[in-house]
This record gives sequence, C-alpha cells and structure tokens, in this order.
Amino acid sequence: MDGQRKLLGLIGFPLKHSFSQRYFTEKFNRLGLSGLEYRNFEMENISALPLMMENHKDLIGFNVTIPYKEAVLDFMDEIETEARIIGAVNVVRIDRSKGFPRLSGYNTDRIGIDITLNQWDLPTGIKAMVLGTGGSSKAVTHQLASRGIPYLQVSRKSSPTAISYAELTPAMIHDHKLLINCTPVGMYPDPGNKLPLAWSALTSDHFLFDLIYNPDMTGFLREGLEHGASIQNGLRMLHEQAEASWHIWAP
Repeated sequence: MDGQRKLLGLIGFPLKHSFSQRYFTEKFNRLGLSGLEYRNFEMENISALPLMMENHKDLIGFNVTIPYKEAVLDFMDEIETEARIIGAVNVVRIDRSKGFPRLSGYNTDRIGIDITLNQWDLPTGIKAMVLGTGGSSKAVTHQLASRGIPYLQVSRKSSPTAISYAELTPAMIHDHKLLINCTPVGMYPDPGNKLPLAWSALTSDHFLFDLIYNPDMTGFLREGLEHGASIQNGLRMLHEQAEASWHIWAP
C-alpha cells in the first residue's frame, strides 16, 4: 500500500454485535499502520452501497456481514471462483486505478469455517445439521461437501433443499452429530433467544458450532455444554476470515 490514507470497513445491518472494527483497529496499531482506518457502515438497505463508495473515495475494500452476503453479488464486477460457487461474498476489494471503482468479491468465511472444524477430530461417517439458509450457511455447506460430510439443512420454511423446524424431529438431531448454527438467533443484544430444537436429543457425542461470537456463550452452545457436547463459538472463524481478508486487501 502507498503512503496515502486508506479506509477499510464493514457493511451490514445491524452492526452493534460486530468485533471486526476492534479487531482491525488493534491490528493496524500493532503494525504501526497509522494511515489505515477500519470503519462500520451500517446500511438498512444494500442499495446505499454505491453512495457510500462515492462518499468515501479512499475506501479500498470492505467486509460484508448479515444480511448482505448474497445481495452484494449484484454489485460485483468480478467474483472469485469459490465465492461464485458458494453464492456468497464476505470480502470486497476495490480497485480505483482506472479512475472508477471496480469491485472484486471473495469468500473467506470458508477458510475460517475449515480451520474451526479442524480443531475437532470429527469421527468418520458423521452427519451434519446446518441451521439456517443465509449467506453464511452457503459457505458452511460448501465446506461440508468438500469434506464429504452429508448434511441436512433446516430453515423457518421448508424448501427443496431444507426442512422446516416444525418438521425436525428429536431422532434427526440424535442422528446428526455435528450441529452448526448459521442463524443470528442468540446474537447480541438478544443472547437469551434459542432455536426451537429438541435439546434433550443432544448427547456427549455431539459437536455444536455456533457462528455467533458475541456473546461467546449463546443459548445454543449452553444447551450443548449442559448435555456434554463439544462446543465452539465463531470467534476463531472471525479471526481467520479476517486475516484472509487482510491478505486480499494488502497482498
């Protein structure tokens, strides 16, 4: 990067839960990068993106979080192969070298998910249950498929690719030993919220991964802990995808 002031940021709505700004601000301070700033851009509608970029011509890239990881694809000039296959983007690089912004989209969630799952010695033949069908879930199912792990997806409404919570039975939960929460249920400022699951079906053989990292102990993870399951929140995923984002912005 040159010596001019540069801006990075995060788009999404809401953003009060996010640790990204703090993470990158601390990183820039450690590296002595006084010319870099990371800022939150809370948008109630993704249509505000072009105006935001017009008002911040020093913006060289940004992360994307709930609920725009899929919608932001329509604004990309170029999308990396993996992100296109997944169908979601959480990192954008802006090239202004030709006098106008050219946006390239990437998915580093998949990297954070993979590293997080590697912390466990998952048994051969394990089956996964993916809770949610949004942009983050697309990266999760992509990584599960790449590992050869079959999965069942659950959403508020049934579809050709997912069953509804009303259709979910205790036997299904018992049979799928890896549960991954890709929904915002239980996220700050509503940490007491929980998905409508038959928690009694959990066992000490289960693995629960919640993509939420604020709070660090969600109702989802607490239920897993109380039933002897192995648990993991989304903080490691956040850090790993953030580092991968940094390598895209500052190769």
